Amino acid sequence: MLEEEKKQDMTFEEALEEAQKFVEKMTVISDREKEEEVRKLVSTENGARGFFVVYLTADNPAVEEVSTPIINALKSSPKIVSELLVKNLAMSAAMAITHVRNNDSAMAEKSKRVTQRCLNLIESLQLPEVTENVQEMLKSIREGEGKYVAFLERWEYDKEQKQAIAKAFTRA
Repeated sequence: MLEEEKKQDMTFEEALEEAQKFVEKMTVISDREKEEEVRKLVSTENGARGFFVVYLTADNPAVEEVSTPIINALKSSPKIVSELLVKNLAMSAAMAITHVRNNDSAMAEKSKRVTQRCLNLIESLQLPEVTENVQEMLKSIREGEGKYVAFLERWEYDKEQKQAIAKAFTRA
């Protein structure tokens, strides 16, 4: 019970640490352990945010391979996971444009890699919640109304960035 309470109270910083430990050892632990650890992380918003920050940006080749235990774990929290995957896809697509503008090709490539990883997870998950959120994001971009308008305004995405986000979502 105490362990469960600890996971509920996990801060974003603690989630980052847990996710980093997971990514570092994911090639040497069993599928059952992978699923269990990711399931615990994505059961809370802070945990899921920390997991995606580390997992999507990791330089570990093991994250390139979409694995069944990770997909199963992500499916255990469809609402949290779908929301964060959609936002991460949008942010990485927009940041790729920013990095190109800043002549930072290395960071642009990293953003494109995150975009591709998000797309791979979205395709593998096949969650109705993701499909709904993708449609909402596209509506917010195209019509200027809907669930993600505040998100797009908060990050001050311009027309070119919104076009890049929409293009990424049409592949989702």
